Amino acid sequence: MSRFAAPIAAQIWDMKYRFKRADGTPIDVTVEDSWRRIARDLARAEDKPAVWEEKFYQALEDFKYLPAGRITAGAGTARQVTLFNCFVMGTVPDSMSGIFDMLKEAALTMQQGGGIGYDFSTIRPRGADVKGVAADASGPLSFMDVWDAMCRTIMSAGSRRGAMMATMRCDHPDVEDFISAKSDSARLRMFNMSVLITDAFMEAVKADGPWELQFDGKIYHTVQARDLLEQDHAGHL
Repeated sequence: MSRFAAPIAAQIWDMKYRFKRADGTPIDVTVEDSWRRIARDLARAEDKPAVWEEKFYQALEDFKYLPAGRITAGAGTARQVTLFNCFVMGTVPDSMSGIFDMLKEAALTMQQGGGIGYDFSTIRPRGADVKGVAADASGPLSFMDVWDAMCRTIMSAGSRRGAMMATMRCDHPDVEDFISAKSDSARLRMFNMSVLITDAFMEAVKADGPWELQFDGKIYHTVQARDLLEQDHAGHL
C-alpha cells in the first residue's frame, strides 16, 4: 500500500476523494482502490479498455500523476456529477429575470461539484435607473451577496466546499466597492475576486492620469488610475 507523504494528505483523500457508501463505509479501502476506480472508468472510452486501464493505473500509481479533484472524486462512482473542476459561466444579463436564471444555472452546476466563474461587470451600477419600475438599481455587489448565500446553502458533490470566482472590469462604476467588499469579514466569503485590468488602464497608471468609471456609455465617476491600482493591491493583501 502506498504511503501518503503526510497525515493531512491521507485526511484530505478520506474526506474529499475516497469513494464511500451513503452511510460512510469506504468502498475505496486503499488509495490504490481509488486509482483503480479512476483508471477503469476513464479506460471505458478506449478501443481496448483493459490495456488502457493498466496504462492509466501506472500513470496514477505512487502519485506520479494526480487528476483534477472532480475526476478523483467522481470517476467510476456512477454518480451524476461533473468531472470538470471549473466552469466559465455565460454572460450575466442586466435584467432581474436574466440574473436569476444565471443564479439557477450556478446552483445546479455547483450541486454537481463544479466550480463557477462569472463576470459581474455586465450588471448596471448601484443607483442607476431601472426603467419602467421607478427604482434605482442595487448594483452587482448586492447580487453577489445572493450568489454567496446560495453557495453556502448548496451542498456541493463530493464534500467539496463551494468554489466561485467573481470578476469586474476596472472601469465599472462599482469597482471600488468590489475591491473593498471582502474587508467585511462576514461578506462574500465564498468568492475569490479579481479585477479585470486593461492596457488603457495601465497606460493611465503610468501617466498618473485620470480614469473614468462608466457603464453603458455614461460616466459615473473619475478617479486617479494609480489610486485605484493601489486600492486594488491593498484590497487583495
